[in-house]
Amino acid sequence: MSTPTAEAERARPAAAAASGARVEFRGLRRAFGATVALDGLDLSVEPGELMALLGPSGCGKTTALRVLAGFEHPDAGEVLLDGEDITGVPANRRDAGMVFQSYSLFPNLSARDNVAFGMRVRRVPAARRNARAAELLDLVGLPDHGDRFPHQMSGGQQQRVALARALALEPRVLLLDEPLSALDAKVRLSLREEIRRLQLSLGVTAVFVTHDQEEALSMADRVAVLNAGRLEQCAAPAELYERPATAFVASFIGTMNRLPGLLTGGGTVAVAGQRLPVDGDVPTAVRDVEVLIRPENVAVAAEPDGEAVVASASFLGAVTRVHAELAGVGTITADVPSRDAVDLAPGARVRIGLAERPVRVVPSASPAETPTEAAAATATAGAAAAGAPE
Repeated sequence: MSTPTAEAERARPAAAAASGARVEFRGLRRAFGATVALDGLDLSVEPGELMALLGPSGCGKTTALRVLAGFEHPDAGEVLLDGEDITGVPANRRDAGMVFQSYSLFPNLSARDNVAFGMRVRRVPAARRNARAAELLDLVGLPDHGDRFPHQMSGGQQQRVALARALALEPRVLLLDEPLSALDAKVRLSLREEIRRLQLSLGVTAVFVTHDQEEALSMADRVAVLNAGRLEQCAAPAELYERPATAFVASFIGTMNRLPGLLTGGGTVAVAGQRLPVDGDVPTAVRDVEVLIRPENVAVAAEPDGEAVVASASFLGAVTRVHAELAGVGTITADVPSRDAVDLAPGARVRIGLAERPVRVVPSASPAETPTEAAAATATAGAAAAGAPE
């Protein structure tokens, strides 16, 4: 998973970044019956920034986007655009363009007319709107598709037309509601790079809802992780991955080992037969903790007298993901270069080593603190029963 390249950041025009609007959510609350979709959400999006809203189904990310778009009205709280309260402003007056998951193109209109539709509603002269539509189709890589109808285009091409349509009125905020989830993997990769390139070059503020972690971490300037309608953490992708602020974020972002450990004083923790320095806050009221370690920071080597046993090994291309059982610790997951994994078949005895680097710790898990599939399923079922969006 990668963050936007330095070259892409340098390519952002200085003036363009200022063309986007600052977006603020202040104390947003939205409930659907007994299901609380947003529970006091506070979040700011800077001008020209691409912010990803990420979280499990039912966490409130789509509801937050719909409130920003004007399709939902909050029960409490405010939405500000460049400091102006737009909470009560109708959707068609919010200066925002939206790209939906389902494309939502008019089947009886050509690509050119779909892009020009908003300008036609605003009574932009025909010559001007046709020129603008042609310019935008060229911008999204479809200069020769103006006369084609939606059924004559692939899903990726339709989504490019939808993106061009959202940009036609030069919005200050671009809203993207899981726009790539219906596409195949190769097209998703190509289109997410295209969206990021356009967003950087135009300087528009963008809010992107997704449940795909790789998508969020590779595209966004910052990622806001939501859980049960609340903001768990908002940070740059690298910080989110390396320094999760809560146990939920640690478990939700990427793959994380949660190993039993014992605080030993002096800012260190004993875990899996090693003593490692603690990164960040050290719990003071407990000694039993869970140590958070990424699979790439675990080394596994085949040894006849190794203390652990390989339970499974999955080839993932450049790396092989190994699950090993260690007495007194449980299952440890390691990502091993595939060229070094030939001797790591199930049943092999191995020695485990943890990277000598600071680790994050959290108090030993309690049901209230630890995100589980059951909790996520309960939230999803509740939202579905109440007719609530994500």
